[in-house]
Amino acid sequence: MKGSQKVIDLLNNLLAGELTAMDQYFIHSRMYEDFGLTRLYNRIAHEMQDETDHADQMIRRILFLEGMPDLVTREPIHVGHDVPQMLKNDLDLEYQVVDNLRKGIALCEEEGDYDTRKMLVQQLEDTELDHTHWLEQQLGLIEKMGLPNYLQAMTLAEA
Repeated sequence: MKGSQKVIDLLNNLLAGELTAMDQYFIHSRMYEDFGLTRLYNRIAHEMQDETDHADQMIRRILFLEGMPDLVTREPIHVGHDVPQMLKNDLDLEYQVVDNLRKGIALCEEEGDYDTRKMLVQQLEDTELDHTHWLEQQLGLIEKMGLPNYLQAMTLAEA
């Protein structure tokens, strides 16, 4: 099915964001693992998989619309050097992804592509807003309980 070039371009732009997020979460998850922060490692490794799933959905949709997925383009990744900076960098990335998804949803409405719109709304609701909220919580916990207590809590295995 030949899709709107505007939607295909949008999906390639969003794909670049998902691939960037995947890369950033990949390095951060491995850093958390190296630090011995098991709970952070598990959560961010899970988020990396969610980003991979989003990228897969976008690739499939671009192909369905008879476009060519751009797997080369990435946004710059921002690797933190300590836990608060890593969480903040991931939160900044999520804010950008959320903003791009919202703009993409609006474009899909303008172009009358309601199937792509549905996919983007699902991604926004299921993962991006959830992860944004979780990251905001983590930074709030660091502020409330102090970094040493937070880090100690993150070394514990989840029940």
